[in-house]
Amino acid sequence: MKRQRVIIAAVALALLGAIIPIVAMLHFSRVIAIQNEYERLEQITGRMIARAELSLTSANDALQEIKDFKGKPCSREHIMRMREVSFKNRPIEEVGYFENGYLKCTSWGVSDVRVAQTPADFKTASGLDVTISVQPIVIREQRPMMALQRGPYNVLIDPIRFADVIVSPNIKLALATGDGKFIAHLNDPNRTLVEQIIAGADDRGLKDGNLFARSRQRNWVAISIEPESQVLEGIRQQELLLVPFGIVLALLNIAGVSWLSRRRLSPLGELQIAVQNREFIVHYQPVIQLETGRCVGAEALVRWQRPDGTLLRPDLFIPLAETSGLIKPITDQIIALVVKDLGKFLVADRDMHVAINLCAEDVGTTRALNVLAEALQNTGIMPEQIWLEVTERGFIDIKAARTTLLRAHELGYSVAIDDFGTGYSRLSYLHGLPLDALKIDKTFIDTIGLDSATSSVTPHIIDMAKSLNLTMVAEGIETQAQADYLTERGVQYGQGWLFARPMIAHDFIAFFKRMKGTPPAS
Repeated sequence: MKRQRVIIAAVALALLGAIIPIVAMLHFSRVIAIQNEYERLEQITGRMIARAELSLTSANDALQEIKDFKGKPCSREHIMRMREVSFKNRPIEEVGYFENGYLKCTSWGVSDVRVAQTPADFKTASGLDVTISVQPIVIREQRPMMALQRGPYNVLIDPIRFADVIVSPNIKLALATGDGKFIAHLNDPNRTLVEQIIAGADDRGLKDGNLFARSRQRNWVAISIEPESQVLEGIRQQELLLVPFGIVLALLNIAGVSWLSRRRLSPLGELQIAVQNREFIVHYQPVIQLETGRCVGAEALVRWQRPDGTLLRPDLFIPLAETSGLIKPITDQIIALVVKDLGKFLVADRDMHVAINLCAEDVGTTRALNVLAEALQNTGIMPEQIWLEVTERGFIDIKAARTTLLRAHELGYSVAIDDFGTGYSRLSYLHGLPLDALKIDKTFIDTIGLDSATSSVTPHIIDMAKSLNLTMVAEGIETQAQADYLTERGVQYGQGWLFARPMIAHDFIAFFKRMKGTPPAS
């Protein structure tokens, strides 16, 4: 009996020795996981405030620039100047000029509606008067904008610009002024909960089953919210795996803690792994000669193909890739894929071209040109069959951009400016840049046939491209009426769902062969 009691005691002590470390690790893993989530939520609020400050800076810069205009108010020159300022500062939707307390004209043209200047809801530290909600007069059905004013000028910014950061759908964001006025939100947070967090004393905590973090900086209060269940569900799954291996995990305490403490991959971490694993593929958007209906080439569009087969659109990961520097290896992978996918076909058909997008960072150096030259070596592909597409964001350093584009021309590549009218460059930059083509952004194509002030921009862009002797490519053509309009005005090429959606290389090659001899649609 004594021996039996000793055995029982030994077993009990062994079990306790195994269970206690596991219970302790489970407890601390929960604490650490929640602490990490708080830190991640705080990082997100910091990024949101930085994004808001960037939008505020853009507004301030625009107002500072337009105030120096010395010409006649609301003249054609004045309106064009306001339009240039709007195009240059990406967050800005519209620039307006007030006289005697009423709106006289905007970057879209002279106002034919009597609109009184709205009173400011608050003033920023830099002296900007801010009205949180203003309904634009150009597009009535558009959601309300935020107006920022100094002197006789104001600018309109979509409030979502102030909270435009990449987060998973389960994380909800809100941005308010320092005194609690609601500005913008993302993923539809509970308004009452947000107001309670703003009014509360804690910058982080648990409220109504949600983890939250709050940051107060300068003009803003930023809040990020995540359901506690989202965090606890992951912890519970870990607990179920731990119990059967108690003794082993007790002996391997360090390995167990490391396994329990692992955190979910951040979006940046996932993107880094995707680059390492070469998870990117290319879809090809056909380029159609509008006058003949023939396919003459394609634009290479990157897609992120996750291990489970799902595809992510570029707008969901390209901004993060650009800010983190991962866009360069992604560009290199695109170049390699284009050569692999279409190399033999390009050699066999010299009439075909393929367009590759360069990031803003590569426009300032010849790095991508060197990568492209190495990829084309011994392939038989002619440099003339490669179009390089650059956005206006790449012209922030205009001197460096000019050097890169000149080098591209020396190597035989054609250069097109992409998404024209949506970036930062002045129109005058185009005169001094070695460009071959101008791509008209879908934003302007969508206005064709509409009775709105924005519809007048498209013919101006076409006329400007003609004056600079640039080949034109219209993006996002969805109707035959749009195609006819563009053809009548001399636009040579087009892309869009009217012709075909982006497709994998095999399908594009078949499409090209079928459409190369296709007569124009009646």
